Amino acid sequence: MRTSEHYHEDLRAMRPNVYMGGKLVKRDDPRIMPGINVMKITFDMAKDPQNAELFTATSQYTKKKINRFCNVSDSVEDLLTKQKMIRTGARLSGFCIQRCMGTDTINALSIVTKEIDDANGTEYYQRFLEFIKGYQRKDQIAAAVQTDAKGDRSKRPHEQADPDMYVRVVKQTKDGIIVRGAKEDITMASYCDELIILPTRTLTKDEKQWAVSFAVPADWKNVHIINRASAPRERKYLKAPLNTYGSSDALVIFDDTFVPWDRVFMCGEYEFGGRMALAFAASHRHSYCGCKPAVEDIIMGLIALAAEYYGVADKHHIREKLAHLAGIAELIYAAGVAAAVDSTKASSGTQIPNPIYANVGRRLAGENTYDSWGKVADVAGGFPVTMPFEEDYYHKKMGPFINKYTVRNPKVSAENMHRLQRTLSDYLSSSWAGVWQVADMHGGGSPVMETIAILSNYDFEERKKVVKRLAGIKD
Repeated sequence: MRTSEHYHEDLRAMRPNVYMGGKLVKRDDPRIMPGINVMKITFDMAKDPQNAELFTATSQYTKKKINRFCNVSDSVEDLLTKQKMIRTGARLSGFCIQRCMGTDTINALSIVTKEIDDANGTEYYQRFLEFIKGYQRKDQIAAAVQTDAKGDRSKRPHEQADPDMYVRVVKQTKDGIIVRGAKEDITMASYCDELIILPTRTLTKDEKQWAVSFAVPADWKNVHIINRASAPRERKYLKAPLNTYGSSDALVIFDDTFVPWDRVFMCGEYEFGGRMALAFAASHRHSYCGCKPAVEDIIMGLIALAAEYYGVADKHHIREKLAHLAGIAELIYAAGVAAAVDSTKASSGTQIPNPIYANVGRRLAGENTYDSWGKVADVAGGFPVTMPFEEDYYHKKMGPFINKYTVRNPKVSAENMHRLQRTLSDYLSSSWAGVWQVADMHGGGSPVMETIAILSNYDFEERKKVVKRLAGIKD
């Protein structure tokens, strides 16, 4: 397994193909570093004796110890441990741990490449096996590259005025394929090792050229990454772990990009486009059942600590908020546990989370995003939004005044009150806060996508039969 330092060295050695603010930048650009720091957590925890059991696994392919983020789940226990690991990691970073996206992508590939082979006698699963062995041995990070530009949302891929609105194969050769198009909203593209491309939707027989899945190194020729980074505000005096972390999201361009056949996992099998998209979604929404409870943990911590520091911890409305949020957090987590316990096994041996429970948990999380953060804003009050700049607290003349008048509970020091309020400000009113509140709602699929998945899988006819029997209705 790699160390976090080795991972960082590998990033520095990559070909520059990341653009930010109109300039080509290297992967050690200071704006990208907060996301890299989050990835470092995943390496450090695997080396930490207290966390190693949670953050490592034994590969089913090589029988060697690997980082659990590189693991393909083949048991209920694997799914449960992944969920717990993600909740632990998200608590450490203060928001999304991010690396689970690659985990869920390799799980989807394991499931669907075997199903395509079973149906068509192809060799995609064998390619996947060779890929995953190297991926695990190198302890790599992958970005899930799924969401297409999509163009006119009322039209299917083959109906678009510009066919490149969905990533497609423009040519096949004896050595590989050439692809063109763009994928957007791609988290960690600028600091991953591999880009793994998946279809984003169901496809028809007229859409074979868009039925494509493949993997390329993130610095591959004719791949352009147009990156946007976000992070909590930098601190000059009040250094804190939260303010070293962040993320990046990118528009990834495939500019007539060549992909060798050994890295192609789907090419033209349109019947499996939706299957691969949904296999990733089920796995990723199960991961969210670990991630979003961690976000609720942080929200509850902010409210409870603010109430204590403000002297109102025993007030009924505070206790009601905390009870409500605890219910949301643990119902989401319980949905993930149920998805693992009631999972099924694919023909490849990979464990598939129950899609109903995974989607119910993720939908509950998304629908409650702004209600949860609204409760933080209610308790925090207006001062974290209007508070003086950090430097003013350390001004020789004005600093003592600010510290005197911002104390609430006399048992809490002015510095600790300042630290809490500035952290509240980071979570509620910084540009990073805006990014992550939207990500809490839409990441891994907007609530409407979970609704579609639930309606597609849930047996409402059986429920009607229950009522017919109770009502004495005979068909």
